[in-house]
Amino acid sequence: MRIATSQIYASSLSTMENQQSQLLAVQQQISTGVAISNPADNPLGAAQAVQLSATSANLTQYTTNQNMALSSLQLEDSTLSSVTTTLQSMSQQIQSAVNGSLNDSDRQALAKQLEGERNQLLTLANTTDGQGNYLFSGFQSTSQVFTNQSGGGVTYNGDLGQRTVQVAGSRQIAISDTGAAVFMSVSSVGTSAVAAGNSGNSGTGTISAVTVTDPTQATNGHNLSIQFDDSTGSLTYTVQDNSTTPPSVLSQDQPYTDGSPIDLGSGMNVTISGTPVKGDQFSVTPATASQNTSVFSSIDAVISALQTSATGNPSATANLQNALQAGLTQIGNSTSNVITTQASVGGREQEVKALQSVTSTNSLQITSNLDDLVSTDTVSAITQYEQISNALTASQKSFATTQQLSLFQYINP
Repeated sequence: MRIATSQIYASSLSTMENQQSQLLAVQQQISTGVAISNPADNPLGAAQAVQLSATSANLTQYTTNQNMALSSLQLEDSTLSSVTTTLQSMSQQIQSAVNGSLNDSDRQALAKQLEGERNQLLTLANTTDGQGNYLFSGFQSTSQVFTNQSGGGVTYNGDLGQRTVQVAGSRQIAISDTGAAVFMSVSSVGTSAVAAGNSGNSGTGTISAVTVTDPTQATNGHNLSIQFDDSTGSLTYTVQDNSTTPPSVLSQDQPYTDGSPIDLGSGMNVTISGTPVKGDQFSVTPATASQNTSVFSSIDAVISALQTSATGNPSATANLQNALQAGLTQIGNSTSNVITTQASVGGREQEVKALQSVTSTNSLQITSNLDDLVSTDTVSAITQYEQISNALTASQKSFATTQQLSLFQYINP
């Protein structure tokens, strides 16, 4: 078989060009430290690199979301701590007025002090995150959460939405609680029924807080009333459950004894002291009843009671004591609700911190895997470079020698 000189030249040139190309590619890997600069270098590795890069980007976004969620939860946690402290301080001050040792002037001063703390509580309820977003307004993050009503009380301007953030592939976490849930409602669990006296009572009867005598029977869902009468010739009372239609009588015309417990028929009792008169009424309502749930309404009722003159008027003094006792229970229930919410916030904080640790570990692993895949193995690349360089040198020398192979060199002149 005869091989033309041109074929030898073309084959040698192709081999050297291929080796030169390989040499430049390896040289680029060494200089840049990148083993895969385009998909053609390693199609399978390039596909894996794209997948790892996407995973890394997701983890980076989750890290950002987790940091934001934790910051928001920590701000809410701190705010709720301040709310709890304020409510507990108000309860202590109201308790100081329950014993009846304060005169009208003292109660007026206490009412002013409570007004200041109420304003402080309203400021806390309207806390923002520093960027103009209100913590407790639900999805209405730019709307002021609470505004004072002209006739007393507050208006809630938010909604019932709970803002969430994606903190992991399959986990969204709530980063806020609504003002309605924190300041305008309470749970029936862990709270006390509210005992109160009718503001129109003309006797001197005062009602105590509810005492649970049988936890297995006690409920916090019945609207009970205690009515006094003297038609039998002596003072009696009737306990009635107004939660049913028609109302059901639990006990009727029971003789009244000052300071003796009154059985409410549901594992609870109260004590009424003093001397009620015919027509006086007392109530025991669930903690979740609408009139008992707004902490601002409870505080306003206490302030109004303290501003009403009672010195020298036994009936007015008794009504004041009943109003203060009811306010204490209501504010205590609201405090329990805030503490429960804060516990939930703390649990979410711990979850986010745990996710931060997991995400950080996964990010480091993905980064390491991606680096191993696309980064140049310098030792291996240099070895390969030397091998290709030596092969190219051999090819060049072989081609130079081949050029000299001709029959004409052996013809003597």
